[in-house]
Amino acid sequence: MNTETLEKPLPKPTTEDYINARLLEALVEAGLALRFLNEGLVRNAAGKAFQAWRALLAALLRLELDKLIQAAKTEDERKWLMERAVPRIPMSRMKALSQMLEEIGHQGILPWTAVALDLHDYQYNGPDPDMAMSKYRNREEAATT
Repeated sequence: MNTETLEKPLPKPTTEDYINARLLEALVEAGLALRFLNEGLVRNAAGKAFQAWRALLAALLRLELDKLIQAAKTEDERKWLMERAVPRIPMSRMKALSQMLEEIGHQGILPWTAVALDLHDYQYNGPDPDMAMSKYRNREEAATT
């Protein structure tokens, strides 16, 4: 694979090339997640799995932007989708964006987004027997997710 492609700036979200770049990013991040998991680096794998899912969401949001804009309830929401949501995929709004994708026909996105966010928590907080900071008590639980 030509890694130079991955080091270039992302194309503008207004172009079709953005979708391709984000899909490539998702594949590379998922591959790294599997590699890290095989090497026993569970927290690193969790972070890469999260990044892969976020990149995939970005591609899907851009691909379905026209439908999402039509489904938006207000002009502010339409503007936010175009200017903020697609280019940035804010973590705090990933569940809401996933719900929007489900509303236009992409079933099963929301549960996987929840898993990705749980893995992100695990990456930063590690295993947590009390489950206060992470949804995973130990690395085995996180690894099987």
